[in-house]
Amino acid sequence: MESALIVSQVEKGVTFFGELLNMAGINRITALSSCGESRRLLLEREFDLVLVNAPLRDESGENFSRYVASKNISQVMLIVKSEFFDAVSAICEDDGVLTIAKPINKTVFWSALSLAKSARKRIKRVQDENTKLIQKIEDIRIVDRAKCILISYMGMDEREAHRYIEKQAMDMRSTKREIAEGILKTYEN
Repeated sequence: MESALIVSQVEKGVTFFGELLNMAGINRITALSSCGESRRLLLEREFDLVLVNAPLRDESGENFSRYVASKNISQVMLIVKSEFFDAVSAICEDDGVLTIAKPINKTVFWSALSLAKSARKRIKRVQDENTKLIQKIEDIRIVDRAKCILISYMGMDEREAHRYIEKQAMDMRSTKREIAEGILKTYEN
């Protein structure tokens, strides 16, 4: 993790959590005092970790944490008073929000931060894999459209159209998608 957003209306909390995150090697730390400001910033930037120190002035920490967890791939840690911990944790855990009770036990905080880092890496890996799969599906869709055009305009069967695109890609040292896009430009305009 490299970047973190601390949302806390108490300056003492910003200082405390900022020091802990610096000790954990998180260098780029942004601190804001309201959920409204944080929501606007999260539309512009992505953070590896969003740490919410409840209570907050303009919205409940629970609602804001759940919002962030549902919209971003950021890991979210919610710090709440110990008397609210069980209830808030039960509500937030389905959304993937890590909840920690105040007063903060540094050992528990380090454990939660370690879990957040691990989860962030896993989510990032899945997101990258998902992006690759979406790209492959799009490539297949474009190549299939080009094959349909070759079948209708050139009188080829599906196997011949496939072979034609493959051979063109090899001969031109290009991808099948680039060849297919060229065919689409030629015949669809």
